[in-house]
Amino acid sequence: MNASNSGRLPVVVIGAGPIGLAAAAHLVERGIEPLVLEAGPSAGTAVRDWAHVRLFSPWAEVIDPAAEKLLAPTGWVRPDGSAYPTGGDWAEQYLQPLAAALGDKVRYGVRVTGVARAGRDRIVDADRDEQPFTIHTLGADGHEERITARAVIDASGTWSTPGPMGADGLPALGEKTATDHVSYRVPDLKDPAVRARHAGKRTAVIGSGASAFTALASLADLAEEEQGTHTTWILRRGIGANTFGGGEADELPARGALGLRAKAAVEDGHASAVTGFRTATVDRDGDQLVLAAEDGRRLDPVDEVIVLTGFRPDLSFLSEVRLGLDERLQAPTALAPLIDPNVHSCGRAADAAAPRRPCGPAPDPQPPPAVADPRPPIEQEVHHVPRSAGPPRRGPRRVHRLLQQAVRHRARQTP
Repeated sequence: MNASNSGRLPVVVIGAGPIGLAAAAHLVERGIEPLVLEAGPSAGTAVRDWAHVRLFSPWAEVIDPAAEKLLAPTGWVRPDGSAYPTGGDWAEQYLQPLAAALGDKVRYGVRVTGVARAGRDRIVDADRDEQPFTIHTLGADGHEERITARAVIDASGTWSTPGPMGADGLPALGEKTATDHVSYRVPDLKDPAVRARHAGKRTAVIGSGASAFTALASLADLAEEEQGTHTTWILRRGIGANTFGGGEADELPARGALGLRAKAAVEDGHASAVTGFRTATVDRDGDQLVLAAEDGRRLDPVDEVIVLTGFRPDLSFLSEVRLGLDERLQAPTALAPLIDPNVHSCGRAADAAAPRRPCGPAPDPQPPPAVADPRPPIEQEVHHVPRSAGPPRRGPRRVHRLLQQAVRHRARQTP
């Protein structure tokens, strides 16, 4: 881009969640004008959807240093660093004040519908690097707008696109027509309506991560209070040494404790584990659902199904820009080695050649070596940084380092 023109344009940040607002704070710290576009009505809209869930990272690890500097002059009081916030605490005590500190640099009720290079579709190379970005938006009132930007940081996250029941990444047959008994979020059992759906009922929980552990533990507590409450825990793999995480050896004690609570739910009889079950179909049996696996097994009828199989990014609005994403995870290539469940289970860097290991203290190994690609290099035009899709698997320091690199890279390219 022409330096004299680019300096007057903002960097657009898509999403006012923890990563998007941290990105804006880092931009302000570097003297670069951010413009944060948030589809929801407030900061941390996605985080507020799991306001009842407690993080297993303490406050000390979920407050960005640049954001804290921006908050300091406002009289903001930093929460106790050793305490563990809920999603609601995180949104109300940190994200909303941070958005307020950014002022009119944050716009709410604005959904990004497309990103492109001005006058260039994704195929055209000619003078591409000289063109600013155009961002198409749709307001809550239906108003369309086109914004011009020097760079774009996508922190829109994955919350809106949860993984399906089907083990092949596609919805199980019958899943879409059973939505009245299927949910994709950790249930808030303090909500009377949600509690009524599970109290004294049989619930299937599909998944093996922290969200599934949280659901298992919560439903076990409910079983202690409401007779007849039982959970069928469906795992696509078997149960091994790493299934419940690192336990007391986990580098994040609260995460280890969560895994132990899920283990206790099974051992105490409040949950029954079904292993190697890859859901293929969902059939109705009166007011209940029957799940069938690819191998032909059929489970006893259940009243509710909670699908907690992860999340995927929505990349549809980025179809006209060139992205440098990992082909497996659809995450930035620099971030993918830190979170790839194929090579490790702890949410931190791991050697791709090493076996999967439990969550416990260990030095960070080297990331996997780069693989030569015979194709011409493609510039990563939009920096895609996942926003929180649920309680973070660890503190945000690694993500923020990547974020800082992205901001510095763009600042060098477009002074």
